[in-house]
Amino acid sequence: MPIPNGGLITETNEQYYAGTQIFTAVGANQSFTTTFNTDLIFGSFDLGSADYSLNNFKVYISTNNGLPDSYTEVQSPYTVVNNVITIPAVNVGDIIAVQLKILDGGEYGNRDAVGETVEDNYGGYSYITLNDIIDNFMVGYVGDGKLIQTCKKSDAVFFAKRGLQEFSYDTLKSVKSQELTVPPSLSVVLPQDYVNYVRVSRVDSSGVKHIIYPANNLTINPYENPIQDNVGVPVQDTVGDNIEGSSLTEERWDANSSAFSNFNNSLFDNFFAYMNYEYGYGYGGPFGQRYGLEPQISQSNGWFTINDREGKMSFSSGLAGSLIVLEYISDGLAYDLDSRIPKMAEEAMYAHLLYSIISTRAGQSEGVVMRFRRDRSAKLRNAKIRLSNIKTDEIVQTMRGKSKWLKF
Repeated sequence: MPIPNGGLITETNEQYYAGTQIFTAVGANQSFTTTFNTDLIFGSFDLGSADYSLNNFKVYISTNNGLPDSYTEVQSPYTVVNNVITIPAVNVGDIIAVQLKILDGGEYGNRDAVGETVEDNYGGYSYITLNDIIDNFMVGYVGDGKLIQTCKKSDAVFFAKRGLQEFSYDTLKSVKSQELTVPPSLSVVLPQDYVNYVRVSRVDSSGVKHIIYPANNLTINPYENPIQDNVGVPVQDTVGDNIEGSSLTEERWDANSSAFSNFNNSLFDNFFAYMNYEYGYGYGGPFGQRYGLEPQISQSNGWFTINDREGKMSFSSGLAGSLIVLEYISDGLAYDLDSRIPKMAEEAMYAHLLYSIISTRAGQSEGVVMRFRRDRSAKLRNAKIRLSNIKTDEIVQTMRGKSKWLKF
């Protein structure tokens, strides 16, 4: 597919789908400029070096007109700077193939051997980078004859990053997920870019997820566990700090949480079922209160707590060895690759930058500030509606269950 003049798509079909860009050498010590939407990350050309694994691409060469199975990986020294690859050891007519790595490895000319192609740049057209947002803002909203005549780019960068953080919490598609196995210690380390959890689920043998609920009303992970003397006063070490011991609350929960992890079959369930039958008591207490189990704690998927003291997520003992999926929120600024904004929220980001810069300048009319504040709120609301991804067909399919006949 030819690249349209002035179009936003800059990759060919081969670059996008196969993650490959082909060059023909016209001489030695030649440079090749790649135009992937994904920037090249270079660690080392040496296949035996530990830094080689940092590369997000491979370079292959064919001395036989690029025929199938004629490509071998380049092992001679080469350099990469700003997506430009310079290879000294090439000859006229050599075919050079630069290929982005797929998630499970991959090599050019033998794609069937590694399975499905999953490139890092797939789906990238639906996003715009934070740098592009800042550059577009400086061009379109700052200058002579515009409301913002002058603005330091550093100010725009600051407010853009703050906006991305705030949008990530409740507007953007910033939910990440990790698939983990609960170890015998019943604790997993929180992700490096973790801000807050969205959902924790146990995955059964069929791949179906079952929500695990927090045990906030059942137990707690104390942040400090000072050792006390005989009269209850915390004991200090030689430098005057409290001596920390292990948490008895956590030990008791770990030893007994299995009873709560399968509540429907627990002794508690049997006891209250007997009380309901004999005396008319509900689960919540004496006669006159609600009957049946308490929905808040009546589930058999297990429990989790956030252990802020250790920076870990702890699980009930019945989940040892279980496969779980942790869905969590990041702020979008942890890594360069995260600094992307859905195009559906692009206009809201410009409105946020306008309001942030105008509202922090001395001497600005309050009417102008309020105008941009309302504009920001309106465009942020539109972005939330767009990104909510509500589909009427899916709602109709769900609501069809409401028309079922009930048997009594």
